[in-house]
Amino acid sequence: MTTDTLLDPLALPDFAALTPEAIAAALDAAIARHADAVATITRDRPTTFEDAWLPLERAEAGIDALWSAVSHLHGVADTPELRAAHAAGQEKLVEHSMAVAQNRDLYDVLTALEASPAFAALPQADRVAVEHAIRDFRLAGVALDDDGRARFAAISVELSALSTAFGSAVLDATQSWGEHVTDEARLAGIAAPDKAMFAAAAAAKGLDGWWVSLQQPSVNAVLTFAEDRDLRAAVYRAYGTRASDQGPNAGEFDNGPRIARILELRHEAARLLGFADPVDWSLATKMAPNAGEVLAFLRDLGARARPAAERDLGALRAFAAEELGIDDLQPWDTGFVADRLRRARFAVDEQEVRGYFPVERVMDGWQALLHRLFGIRLVERADAPLYHPDARYFDVVDDNGEVFSGLYLDLHARDGKRGGAWMAQARPRLRDGNQVRVPVAYLVCNFAPKGADRPSLLSHSDVVTLLHETGHCLHHLFTRVDRPSIAGTSGFEWDAVELPSQLMEDFAWDRAILTGMSGHHDTGAPLPPDLFDRMVAARRFNSGLFVVRQLEFALFDLILHLGTAGSDPIEVIEAVRDEVSVMRPPAWHRFPHAFSHIFAGGYASGYYSYLWAEVLAADGFQRFAENGLIDRATGTALREEVLARGATRPAADSFRAFRGRDADPTAMLIRHGLTEAAAR
Repeated sequence: MTTDTLLDPLALPDFAALTPEAIAAALDAAIARHADAVATITRDRPTTFEDAWLPLERAEAGIDALWSAVSHLHGVADTPELRAAHAAGQEKLVEHSMAVAQNRDLYDVLTALEASPAFAALPQADRVAVEHAIRDFRLAGVALDDDGRARFAAISVELSALSTAFGSAVLDATQSWGEHVTDEARLAGIAAPDKAMFAAAAAAKGLDGWWVSLQQPSVNAVLTFAEDRDLRAAVYRAYGTRASDQGPNAGEFDNGPRIARILELRHEAARLLGFADPVDWSLATKMAPNAGEVLAFLRDLGARARPAAERDLGALRAFAAEELGIDDLQPWDTGFVADRLRRARFAVDEQEVRGYFPVERVMDGWQALLHRLFGIRLVERADAPLYHPDARYFDVVDDNGEVFSGLYLDLHARDGKRGGAWMAQARPRLRDGNQVRVPVAYLVCNFAPKGADRPSLLSHSDVVTLLHETGHCLHHLFTRVDRPSIAGTSGFEWDAVELPSQLMEDFAWDRAILTGMSGHHDTGAPLPPDLFDRMVAARRFNSGLFVVRQLEFALFDLILHLGTAGSDPIEVIEAVRDEVSVMRPPAWHRFPHAFSHIFAGGYASGYYSYLWAEVLAADGFQRFAENGLIDRATGTALREEVLARGATRPAADSFRAFRGRDADPTAMLIRHGLTEAAAR
């Protein structure tokens, strides 16, 4: 395996060749090639798009080909050696990226290209790619003096290292704790498939009995179904204090000092660029005009949601006391009590529901949905290099038989894999002369693992998660933009990027679609109509509590980065809870310390995006509802007007082209039962 192969953006990643030693050598070569391209451009001062832009894009494609695969492995198959190679490489990459982004000569070449008479005649994607790059140069401090540029670059390198360390600490804390259960009575209420998952985890450690971990399927099983209140409390405490100064591993992986330093550096970087704070800096590339408008949006939603949340909590407390003998409802009780109340009120038993959704049947129905909506098929490839037995690779084929994209699926939780669900880019759409590379995406979830004699059963929430990440993948896979920096989700306004994902979620509430994704693991029988009706009746159950929780996250992120309530994350989260929450976690709870979205992901000063984009998504879905839901014409319009366009035009314009008007927030309020229309 040669370095050239690892840097080839036209080939799929060869994961087996990505040893720590090979990663370091290939990254050095990729950075050197990119530096050479920059040097040639700044020396020759070309004036055409072909000479001033395309050499940069080619060199960047080589770096991305390597680093997207390394970053993916770091997320799904982490080892100490890979982690060290990733951290060292990330530091080199950020240092180089900042040097390029602050290169005044390169900036001058691109601004001269933008000002040239020929620029206006370029295709729209070419023009927008250059315009975005010039904007990003400015946001990287290219206009600062020498000392300012050096300081901004140093901050960027340190922030990248802190972000990586934050995520690693969360993963380590997640994997460091477990409860060895030897008395099966402690697992009362937990279904056989989940107990089998616990037994397999124990056997893997050479133990008898059952092993309860902090992987998401394990946590969900205990907090939702375990009758043993002490077990629920132990799992809740361990999960809620990960990577902090509290809990069973207090101080061992503490992210507290990292949070403080991240905030300090983000404020300093914003001030260097002339922004008032990190929020002002973040909004420079988003739909929302300013922090005041975002706060007003969130607080208006909070005013609508909090009364509903208080009613939800009151119902849980009453039911817990009257039916379950729990007079002092605690946070580790709410999932369990909610499940029992849902059963009592709507006759919806989550264990019963899960029985109808073995992962294989869900994926069959998922593929059928994609074909009916968009005319695409997934054809599994046996020759694609894979990184784990759980992973699969598919060619994505259009109606005319064209392979227009590719998709990796990795659905199950395991050691060495970070929690949650996400989409990431494996390869961009790339066209350079006669060479073409179709876009390829990773779709990653953390569903319950399969066993030798037990299926992986999904909750309805898992099905929603699958469809959510599918929306992100389609945004990447359907792009028709040849400039990778503005294709698919790249360059798309972050507070609109959840539009496709949240729109796709609503298909999980259609009878025909959900029935098509079902088949009981024992009998093969589809989801019964009466059970579906009960699920729909329960759809908005505890919706008020869900919305105020999302508001808590969004307001915490925004207010913490504004700095208006101080910089202590615990003080800020408590102040936010004063405003919107109806049930407070204990004082020892340390949610911020594992909030990877904003400290190790891309949502800093932007977590509000989930709620902001939901306005677009809920209203966008109504076009499907108005046209019979499974409507190929509407699917084609979404594909052509939103998904295929990338960031070649503002997201608001793409939405308007699809919907025929600006977004109406009413659909989002109805979705959560926060209007009179929804209550009827």
